[in-house]
This record gives sequence, C-alpha cells and structure tokens, in this order.
Amino acid sequence: MENVLRPVIVVGGSVVLTLLIGWSVDRLLRRVDDRHSETSLWGLLRRGRVPFQLVLFAALLRASYDQAKLLVEHRIGIGRTLTLILIGAAAWLVVSIATAIVETSYTRYANAHRDPARVRRVRTQVTLIQRVVSAVVGVVAIAAMLLTFPAMRAAGASLLASAGILGIVAGVAAQSTLANLFAGLQIAFGDMVRLGDTVVVDGEWGTVEEITLTFLTVRTWDERRITMPVSYFTSKPFENWSRGTPQMTGIVFLHVDHSAPVEAMRAKLRDILRECPAWDGRDYALAVTDSTPNTMQVRALVTAKDADDIWTVRVTVREQLIRWLTEQHPYALPRVNTAEAVLPPGRTRRPGHAEPDGADGVAAHANHGRHVHEPPRTGPGRG
Repeated sequence: MENVLRPVIVVGGSVVLTLLIGWSVDRLLRRVDDRHSETSLWGLLRRGRVPFQLVLFAALLRASYDQAKLLVEHRIGIGRTLTLILIGAAAWLVVSIATAIVETSYTRYANAHRDPARVRRVRTQVTLIQRVVSAVVGVVAIAAMLLTFPAMRAAGASLLASAGILGIVAGVAAQSTLANLFAGLQIAFGDMVRLGDTVVVDGEWGTVEEITLTFLTVRTWDERRITMPVSYFTSKPFENWSRGTPQMTGIVFLHVDHSAPVEAMRAKLRDILRECPAWDGRDYALAVTDSTPNTMQVRALVTAKDADDIWTVRVTVREQLIRWLTEQHPYALPRVNTAEAVLPPGRTRRPGHAEPDGADGVAAHANHGRHVHEPPRTGPGRG
C-alpha cells in the first residue's frame, strides 16, 4: 500500500502545490496590472506563467524524488530527465521575463518621444537586444543540458584543453557568419538603418520590415520580400530615405508644346495640391527646365511627409495636369510638325526633288498650319 500511496502523494502533491502557487502569482500580477494600468509590464509578465509553473513543478518533483525513493532502479534516468526539464523551463522563463521588460521599456519610450526617427532607432536596438539575450540564454541552456551527461563533461574538458586550435578552425569556418553577426550589432547601435526605414537597395524600393543579427528583410511596394545579409549594408552604399527626417521632395516632369501656358500651369498646380490630402503644404514649384526643337520640359516640385505620400502626390499631380491640359489647353500637348517647310525668298520647289535640311516638310506651315495648331488669340484685333 505504501508503494502505491508514495508516488501518488509525491506527484499529486507537486501538481497541487504547483497549481496553487501558480494561481496565486497570476492573481497577484493581475491585481497589480489593474492598479498600475500606465505600464504593461505586469500584464506581459503573465505570459510567463506556463514556464513558471513548469519550473516549479520540475523543481518540486526533483527535490522530493530522492526522498520518496521511487523507481530506484531508474533513479539516474528519471533524475536527469527532470533536470533537463528544469533547465529548459528556466531558460523559457528567463526569455519571457526579458521580453516583457524589453517591450515595456520600448512602449514607455515610444509614448514619451514623438520623433519617429528616434522611436524607430530604439525599436531596432531593443529588438536586436532581445534576440541576443534569447540566443545567449538558449546557448547556456543547451550547454547546461549537455553537461548533465558524464560523457559530455569529459568531452568538455578535452575541448577546453584544445580551445585555441578549435577557436582558429571555427573562426575560419564561420567567417561569413561572424561578419554578419558583428554587422548586425553595428547596424543596431550605429543607427545606419532602422525598422520602418524606406530604403533603396539594388534598385529596389521598399520598407525595412525585419532586422536580425544575420539578415535584413525589405518589403517592396508590390509586397515582395527581399532578404539580404546585414553585411551588405555595412559594405555597400544604399539609399535611406528616412534618415534624419522622413520628409521628401518629389519631381514630376511633363513634356509640353512651346506654346503651353506656364503661368496657368503653375496656378493649376497650386489648386491641385490644395485639394490633395497627401501634400504636407511645405513647398511647391513649377519651372521650365529644358527645351527641344519640338517640346519643352516642365518640372513640378512637390513635398510630402514621407515616401508613401510623395508617391501619391506625384501621380495625382501628373494625372490632373495632363487631364487639365487635354481639356482646357489641347494646343499645349506635344505634337509632331508635319507641315512643309517655308522656302527662302526667291527660291522655288523643283518637282521630284526634296529640299535640303528637311525643309521639304514644313512649307505649308505658314499657310494653314497656324489655323490648326496655334493657340487661341485673345485681346483686341481678333476677328
């Protein structure tokens, strides 16, 4: 009878005590969270209740197992299994607590500072710190688990004796991995690129979506993901449109006829921007920047608060200016001259011969071309 009751008491008592303590701690955290709603720390700590109960159960069972003298013939195997569970659960609990502290610190900083650039920088740093802590805790936990086996202890002593040679071999073999690892730390604390930054890499425009210690993910405008090693950003130049301030200036080019009403286009640009929600109101301009024999190039400058809005402003200005020119000033659209050239005084066109220098295709322009393509005249004398 004692052989039956003893394991029931040991295991059942450990389970009951674990559930009771876990429920009490969870209830305490819930009360503290209700009283201190200004911080999310206590609510985030509740995420660790499962690993906490697992640690507590494994510790209680491990401590009482030897005293209960259960399954003596399997004592070593059961004891080692409980130790492995205890180490793994403890590592899980440490990572959960560290994650809660890091997320709370970031949330508090983000609420206290309104500068998006500084918030993104801190977010990048705390994310990488959290991953470094998780990696270190995981490595330590795995090492502790391996050292519970006597054979691994002997191997560990041999490895320590030849640590110099193994270090050189491992360094050469993992050269690229170590380079990416240090590049990730350099990006995190050197403030080169941050989560949410708008970058251009290898001709692709996108937003930094994820940063790890070894790779970086860029989400493009068409929802593709470009994964690149972090060493790329420390060894090659790239465009960061969000560096310092996310505000941007965009350019819209239009090719129009030389008779286009530039002043009216400038006024229309102002009207378009006033009705465009994406325009930040900082500045705008319109000027003629180039001229060709058939057209002239007009450049419109617009501003917006970030890269997404500047794209919206540019396409809006381009579409509405072209529509306005088509409806109100069709003569200002680019055209190809097909009229015959005007001959110099005293010269006549010989039948069957083309005039030199392209003069043969523009002769009729003075007679009827103006009535077709010339802009409407205004003012006195028109009849």
